[in-house]
Amino acid sequence: MASNATVIHVRFAPDGSVTEIGERPASLTAQQWFDRLSDKHAMDFQALSGGRGVYRVAAAEVEALKAAALQ
Repeated sequence: MASNATVIHVRFAPDGSVTEIGERPASLTAQQWFDRLSDKHAMDFQALSGGRGVYRVAAAEVEALKAAALQ
């Protein structure tokens, strides 16, 4: 990913649901935002230990997804 990538941190509950996620539009829940990111950028996700993970997505793509969430 280019240097203009946005790193979006995700924190999961023990049951696999998303409890916290960065860059989330106010109109979406944490799980809804994760689902949208997963639909478009599944290959950009990296699982980490401790119930965490990160997406590395181009900044322009993140802004486009946020804008789409407002519609």
